[in-house]
Amino acid sequence: MSLRGPILRLLRSHAGQRVQQSRAQSVAVLGAPFSRGQKKRGVERGPAVIRDAGLIERLSSLDYSVHDFGDLSFHYPEEDEADMDVNFPLSVGGANKMLAGAVSGAVGAGHTVVMLGGDHSLGLGSAVGHARRCPDLCLIWVDAHPDLNTPMSSPSGNFHGQPVTFMLKELQGKVPEIRGFSWVKPFLSSRDLVYVGLRDVDPGEYQIMKALGIQYFSMRDVDRLGIQRVMEATFDHLLARKQRPIHLSFDIDSFDPSLAPATGTPVNGGLTYREGIYIAEEIHNTGLLSVMDLVEVNPALGPSREAAEATASLAVDVIASCLGQTREGAHSSIDAIPSEKKDTEQLCL
Repeated sequence: MSLRGPILRLLRSHAGQRVQQSRAQSVAVLGAPFSRGQKKRGVERGPAVIRDAGLIERLSSLDYSVHDFGDLSFHYPEEDEADMDVNFPLSVGGANKMLAGAVSGAVGAGHTVVMLGGDHSLGLGSAVGHARRCPDLCLIWVDAHPDLNTPMSSPSGNFHGQPVTFMLKELQGKVPEIRGFSWVKPFLSSRDLVYVGLRDVDPGEYQIMKALGIQYFSMRDVDRLGIQRVMEATFDHLLARKQRPIHLSFDIDSFDPSLAPATGTPVNGGLTYREGIYIAEEIHNTGLLSVMDLVEVNPALGPSREAAEATASLAVDVIASCLGQTREGAHSSIDAIPSEKKDTEQLCL
């Protein structure tokens, strides 16, 4: 029997309490201007353009104490040849190791963390750092692509298509040792992962998803079920056993390219604005979001400056919705309805 109803009632019965808890928290914004997980330059400017689109001001308006820790500064070795067909392994491995330490520190300090990419190779370091503090976390990966290739199956050798592979315990021993990644140890069970928005899956990725029984919702599923049922099923799958921290890794290319044109691997037929924001709102409503990534905004690839700005603005909307902005309006909480002033009452006599 489906647990969808009981789980949703449990989540919603404490929704007000959780919102108040999340509003009392502080938010750490951490930029990761990294692009060597793929070959299209410009995505390293993602953190800057998302901030320029008003992210810090938007989060501050939601009554959070916002701590912008700026951008990490990555080291790029002069000699960084491909290893097992993984491009720039030392750069990618080193960047993710640094990011893991930064995310772990921010979570340990009590912040809800917003990591701004950069390309999606950074999803590995962000999740590893989160897992150091919250080993029972679950992962929601919103993306047009599952990023589940192995070094042997990857058509391109770009690591932004492989980070989830290095997380999964079931693939331990099936992924070769890569220079720069000796520090990575698998930490996530396949049952603790859900994909939303898939529509471009490589053969090797599909084989792994089916072999491990990974829960996923393609855009066909979104069309067939509707986004409400997709999110209900996502929470059933991840939270039925127990409530635990959520790590959200959100690739802007999950949206349709008409909404997010400034990204490196756009695929037609993506999420609508309403579907993407609904995902973010529902994750917020659980009260369990601990770390989120927003990646693959590349202002160099937009057909115009306006298109790049629209993509960055969309990223801000997603982040803000994950942290409590609602379409009913983002308002500070009040204890009571304001009463009329005394002199106003006298005028009405």
